[in-house]
Amino acid sequence: RRVRREVPGAGEVIAAYCRAHDYDDPGKPAIAWDDADAREALVDALVGDAHRLLGHLCEQDLGPRAAEAVALLALIAGQDVEPVADSDGTDGHWRIAQKVVSDRVISTVDPEARHAHKSVHRRQDGFKAHIAVEPDTGIITDCALTKASGPGSGDAAVGIDLLAGESEPVTVLADSGYGSGALRAELLAGGHVDRVKSAPTRSAVPGGFTVDDFAVDHTARTATCPAGITRAITAQGYVTFGVICRDCPLRAQCTTSATGKSLKIRPHDALQRAARRESRNTAWLNEYRRHRPMVERSIAWLTRGNRKVRYRGVAKNDHWLHHRSAALNLRRLITMGLTHTGTTWAVA
Repeated sequence: RRVRREVPGAGEVIAAYCRAHDYDDPGKPAIAWDDADAREALVDALVGDAHRLLGHLCEQDLGPRAAEAVALLALIAGQDVEPVADSDGTDGHWRIAQKVVSDRVISTVDPEARHAHKSVHRRQDGFKAHIAVEPDTGIITDCALTKASGPGSGDAAVGIDLLAGESEPVTVLADSGYGSGALRAELLAGGHVDRVKSAPTRSAVPGGFTVDDFAVDHTARTATCPAGITRAITAQGYVTFGVICRDCPLRAQCTTSATGKSLKIRPHDALQRAARRESRNTAWLNEYRRHRPMVERSIAWLTRGNRKVRYRGVAKNDHWLHHRSAALNLRRLITMGLTHTGTTWAVA
């Protein structure tokens, strides 16, 4: 419908070639939505209509709105579908793809909105806000809004950008979502104090060994398992113990793989291991727990009544986030006793 509105000649192409739905009807197609076969037939027909429309549009110079409509239709018609079973991909029959599409567009109304999972069972659609907070006062020092998922939207990637505004070394506290190796390397290079929580390590076998039970020599590029077997780390960072695991007395605590235990040693593994060791220190834990409540309070102030964004797209909502953060900072300063001395502003 959007292509018909925006692109000259599209209405005639739709009338001549597209039969899956009455596109003058603003509602959904009239099918039995609880019938899997009917849904599959509809998906096949709608994708076919989209391809026929795109294939029969006349070559012409399109304005920004028309070009965006055509590009969006092409994306939607291709990102979530695949040829049906036993198809060679050229017969024009399609089904919903049995896969997850990276950076998937979820809305034709707001193409920059994305799916994100706060947890395994909690999915959210839209955008993600990131803030840097001074933990003693609750003042928001910087903020950014990104797509909820996709390239450049990860917590750690945005955290690196938020740190760029710091003119001198600071102590950085953050939850485990920001604990990437790249961010820790940035903290080290900038002279910052790393108080970013480490993600818990997981074992392949319940209650078994984790990656920290394997001794890694990053200089010699070797890894030694709990049974004392040493293997080389490949250029890609892989360690394979292979057939030596078959008769190992510790196998039940290590792996269930028929081909033996394997590890992936990532580029900043040494920093991550050091951070996990330090985070078990009592002084580290006490500092983290002392400052976290004020940060959580600032997040609560920011999101109260504002979980749903007001606008479409990243740029407008990022602008709104900066305005809201500034308003919260002003309210916080007034609460702290902001006053004017006659020559300057000061906090009592």
